Amino acid sequence: MRYEALATDYDGTLARGGVVDEPTLAALEDLRRTGRRLLLVTGRTLDDLQRVFPHTDLFERVVAENGAIVHVPGGREVRVLAEAPPAAFVDRLRERGVTPLDTGRVIVATAQPHETTVIETIRDLGLELQVIFNKGAVMVLPSGVNKATGLLQALGGMNLSPHNVAGIGDAENDHAFLAVCECAAAVANALPTLKERADVVTRADHGAGVAEIIRALVDSDLAEVEPRLARHHILLGRTSDGEEIAVPPYGVNVILAGTSGSGKSTLTQGFLERLAAARYQYFVVDPEGDYASLQGAVVLGDSRRVPAVEEVVRLLEDPARNGVANLLGLPLAHRPEHFEALLAAVSDLRARTGHPHWVVIDEAHHVLPAEHARGAQSVPRRMQGTFLITVHADRIASEVLRDAGLALTVGGEPAETLRRLARAVGARPPRAREAPLAPGEAIAWRPADRKAAPVLFQVAPAEGERRRHVRKYMDGELGPDRSFYFRGRDDRLNLRAQNLSLFTQIAAGLDDETWLFHLRRGDYSRWFHEAIKDDDLARAAAAVEEDDSLAPAESRARMREAIEARYTAPAESSR
Repeated sequence: MRYEALATDYDGTLARGGVVDEPTLAALEDLRRTGRRLLLVTGRTLDDLQRVFPHTDLFERVVAENGAIVHVPGGREVRVLAEAPPAAFVDRLRERGVTPLDTGRVIVATAQPHETTVIETIRDLGLELQVIFNKGAVMVLPSGVNKATGLLQALGGMNLSPHNVAGIGDAENDHAFLAVCECAAAVANALPTLKERADVVTRADHGAGVAEIIRALVDSDLAEVEPRLARHHILLGRTSDGEEIAVPPYGVNVILAGTSGSGKSTLTQGFLERLAAARYQYFVVDPEGDYASLQGAVVLGDSRRVPAVEEVVRLLEDPARNGVANLLGLPLAHRPEHFEALLAAVSDLRARTGHPHWVVIDEAHHVLPAEHARGAQSVPRRMQGTFLITVHADRIASEVLRDAGLALTVGGEPAETLRRLARAVGARPPRAREAPLAPGEAIAWRPADRKAAPVLFQVAPAEGERRRHVRKYMDGELGPDRSFYFRGRDDRLNLRAQNLSLFTQIAAGLDDETWLFHLRRGDYSRWFHEAIKDDDLARAAAAVEEDDSLAPAESRARMREAIEARYTAPAESSR
């Protein structure tokens, strides 16, 4: 289940005129019966909300005062998340005739047209406060407090990720909290700006619109909205035409196959980095200890200690933490059995919370071997978001392979790798490139789509790989056969630049004739393409080379700027 919870605004969304009608209440009950959870996110004070809405016990959390407090209905727990404005601020507003004027534990609220007086008072007192508008209401809160910050605090207490939440609202102050939800909905009566940014707009207004979203959650888990959520897709790379090759964050299983040392780890590293950057939780099953130093993840187990199932689950209960289970301490023959126990527990956690969002299984043929008696049951058919990595795709249980929606291959035998995979899943082998793939190249193929041809693409480098690339080509030592030589006409010079730093230094002191000699021949862009292997830089250099209007000094400056924009600045920002 992708959406484990629904977060809804109150006034103008769930309620009309402050009242929630019976059909809407019934829809909320229907959603609870599916095991999903409800969160109410409102600008009202808690006391005011409870006065007009006696059904807060339908919700597992109430985020009130526009994100300043979190309440657990059914108990007295109220978490105040920020410090209230000083009493002097409220007193000054009263002195200036601001009315109505309501205060909560943190929030101070009035109505238009008093926003100018409010802003002037904040300025006069030198306070760090913000003003938030909501259909005529004027709310004052500490800087940085909004519905999004309150919702994230509430979800953290429930061990839920915002990637497993659908949100719905109607007004200006709903932008922030809808932006952190995986799917953002607006009711039909919402402000036009909110509708423009929402993933889905309901046909009905107010509570009927909320009920409409609830029916879609119950019936299909909002599957029909998926085509509108491309912003969440995880990049794998780009084709030569610039087309992105990406994976939806939910609903797809991927297999990555290729010969040893072919670039599988580079592709996987980039995938994991982008998952983490987007705050999707991942769990890596690591039979060989290859991820023992993976940044951004907690590694459990080593060559002497096998990670217990219970500690893996405890780690992954927090959606903000990624995990690695190192199985190197287990004999090879015992790994499939321990893997089954791990995956069963992780699947149970997913059923309760929706995360971890991805399970990455390295050396998948070790833990899901075709000859293992229970291989077909090791990855549940309903379990999605698995990323299998292997040298031998045909040695994995075929029942598992058939669930792969995307196949990736790298290395020296792309066509043969895809043929073996096709035979294993009972698909027609695709026509694919026979020649070895170059470093950084990969092929993507969708086995279930008979009309889809394999697609060659350039793997998007991992940030760690990019930093190594920057250091290597900016300050490293390229061999004599890959260095650039400023020779000039008739080979009068022989100045070697074995990296980009030396290239820019030599170019700065070079005579104009020699500089222009190489510029007019396109030597600089050719070197960037062939030796530095940076097509973006090569294209930028070619643009300089083709501009005959540039004076020598200007063309040097443009070339230096192109290099520094791609190398010097990123290297500095990574320190």
